[in-house]
Amino acid sequence: MRSPYPPPPGRSAELRQRFAEEARSERPGLSALCLLVGAEGDGTLDEAGMDAAEVELDRLAGELPYRPGSPRAWASALRELLGERYGFHGRPEDYQRLESSLLHEVLRRRRGLPILLSVVWLEVARRAGAPVYGVALPGHFVVGFGEPGAGQVLADPFDGGRVLTGADAELLVAGATGAPLEASMLTPAGTLDVVLRILNNVRAWAAARPERSDVGLWAVDLSLLLPSHAARLRYERARLLVQRGEFAAGAGELEAYADVVGAVDEGAAEQVRGEALAARAMLN
Repeated sequence: MRSPYPPPPGRSAELRQRFAEEARSERPGLSALCLLVGAEGDGTLDEAGMDAAEVELDRLAGELPYRPGSPRAWASALRELLGERYGFHGRPEDYQRLESSLLHEVLRRRRGLPILLSVVWLEVARRAGAPVYGVALPGHFVVGFGEPGAGQVLADPFDGGRVLTGADAELLVAGATGAPLEASMLTPAGTLDVVLRILNNVRAWAAARPERSDVGLWAVDLSLLLPSHAARLRYERARLLVQRGEFAAGAGELEAYADVVGAVDEGAAEQVRGEALAARAMLN
């Protein structure tokens, strides 16, 4: 099956403006931002499709029991609804599909990456009034219920919403990093942190597929629209432009990045300027 392709330039410009406005709003909406990412990644997702995804999240929330009680009861209710009744879960092969990072496709397929399945859990639970938040464990995103620390309950949407013990969480972290679980890893993830991590996943997917540099470029562009981002994304964007044959634009961005880097590391700046010269030579 062919992976999704971005929308035409005019539609893309509109989506990016809306993404930037939502990201800079007082209370950015997680589902809204994820659906804008989805529309930038999949040109077939129109306004009706975005509205339908929001309606589906509302519908699922309406099927939860009324305020089931404790954090563990909330976690169990979400597992029974989303994991067992509707079959939301993940499999290793989902990491190979771009659709696994697009919320509307995850809602349709009921499959996806841990972080996108967690977005479904978060948005359904939030609509129902649950004390829920994302937990960005290294290498594996999960959801938390209740106050962080004592009494906190973690669930793994990738595993159908399985409620995790402390030992389970330690194993997830050790498997991803080889390091022990630290209390700081269990703090709630902010909305923009979640969106940036999703975009990082998209960039990683594209980096492994040089023929899909278009995907890498739109993921970098959206990342740059977030209020806080790494300066090195500018360098990544410039190299993607060169990779795509846009040598003049890529060289110009490499030179601009070199000027910024030169203030702290002249050696690194010279290396980037060398890349810019090489890109300009490709024009001849």
